[in-house]
Amino acid sequence: MLAGGNGSRLRALTTTASGVAIPKQFCSLSGQGSLLHDAVGRARAVADPEHICAIVAEDHRRWWQPLQLGIPSANLISQPRNRGTANGILLPLLHIVHRDPEATLLVLPSDHYVRDEDVLADSLRSAMAEVARDRSRVILLGITPEEADPELGYIVAENDGRPGIGVVSEFVEKPSAATARALIGRGGVWNSFIFAAGGQELLRAFEARCPDLLDEMRHAVTSAESSKRQARLAQLYDRLPELDFSRDILQRSPQLLRVMTVPACGWSDLGTPRRVVETVKRFGAQSGAAGGTQAATFLNLAAQSARATARLSLESRI
Repeated sequence: MLAGGNGSRLRALTTTASGVAIPKQFCSLSGQGSLLHDAVGRARAVADPEHICAIVAEDHRRWWQPLQLGIPSANLISQPRNRGTANGILLPLLHIVHRDPEATLLVLPSDHYVRDEDVLADSLRSAMAEVARDRSRVILLGITPEEADPELGYIVAENDGRPGIGVVSEFVEKPSAATARALIGRGGVWNSFIFAAGGQELLRAFEARCPDLLDEMRHAVTSAESSKRQARLAQLYDRLPELDFSRDILQRSPQLLRVMTVPACGWSDLGTPRRVVETVKRFGAQSGAAGGTQAATFLNLAAQSARATARLSLESRI
């Protein structure tokens, strides 16, 4: 689970009255369980708790350390700071394959909303089964669009002879509304940034694009002493460039990619205040805290969005 992002685009909703911006994954749509708890529940559709890992950021420790996620503490992998999604995937990937060289991975963002979890869970299991059948492919999960949203990424695929799975032919980021409608007409799906792959195959994709980074990070991860490992990682992260996994790794390895179409399931990445507001309006979004129980109350994005909407409505009448 990817839980190291800062959620900067959502700060209008995630900033508390005292001025503290809480990363989105540690907020909620109900005020009870966090979005990260919901991601743990999502992961349990395909893995036992001892096989669920989360990548978190050291400067978010005050939010993730008290959480009761129901997974081993050793499976919380902390990076010194956020350096983009590619580095956020490579670090836990190296930890996992160091423990189990034959591991197969499902990568899940930790800050999404899904109305129909069972629909997505079926596709998660299918994606893992597909990777078990053919470890040479990265299986991207594309969500069947429910509207032509110009703020999302789209994947266009060509049929490869199997129902529901296609060869990726095009990625389109944040198209115009008209282009989004045209993409959907061609079978385009929303890029959920959920994917399944063999661990070694993912490492080879990194090795093809950034071999020096891979070597340095592997050396830090496999250091015998924990204190040295953290010090080496801190030094490495001080000079790491920000790398985007989709742009800098996946899209440069098109031969690896297949897309599996997920039926419409009320998915949202909650990426902007507008999408949070629309998700709450359309689905009456209530976060289920499926990953574990928690006594703490989390910042409620549904309540925050309602207040923001009311404030904007009032200002428009003045």
